[in-house]
Amino acid sequence: MHPLERAVKVKGSTEFTRSELVGLLSFTLRLMSPGEAKKAIEEWLSQGILTEEGDTLKVNEEAFSGVRREGSLFDEMLEYVSSSLGWEDGEVLSALDEFSGRYGSLDRKLVLYLFAMEKGIDMSRFKDRLDAGENDY
Repeated sequence: MHPLERAVKVKGSTEFTRSELVGLLSFTLRLMSPGEAKKAIEEWLSQGILTEEGDTLKVNEEAFSGVRREGSLFDEMLEYVSSSLGWEDGEVLSALDEFSGRYGSLDRKLVLYLFAMEKGIDMSRFKDRLDAGENDY
């Protein structure tokens, strides 16, 4: 599931203030750091997935429907790790938060990759996409 879709589900609305969306993505959902959330918002604005009207960010439903089907690399990896461990996504994200303390500001996809490797999960299916720097947002 796309991070923006998760934020919409939590809030129950497709409208956010910028700080509210950063908070949802970073602290409530723990999907990315605040810096990554700010970068994602800018990218979504440039892609037309979000529109900005005054102080309000609105999800562009038409543009977002195509993105929703694509998914993100982080989401794919999270689902794979969760199912491999037999854990819920939230359990993996909580463990990932603790694990990420070792790596500072390293990209969250890479931290998830390292976490999975430490747990003995074969992550080779994602290696090429990580090496290529596939954008997650």
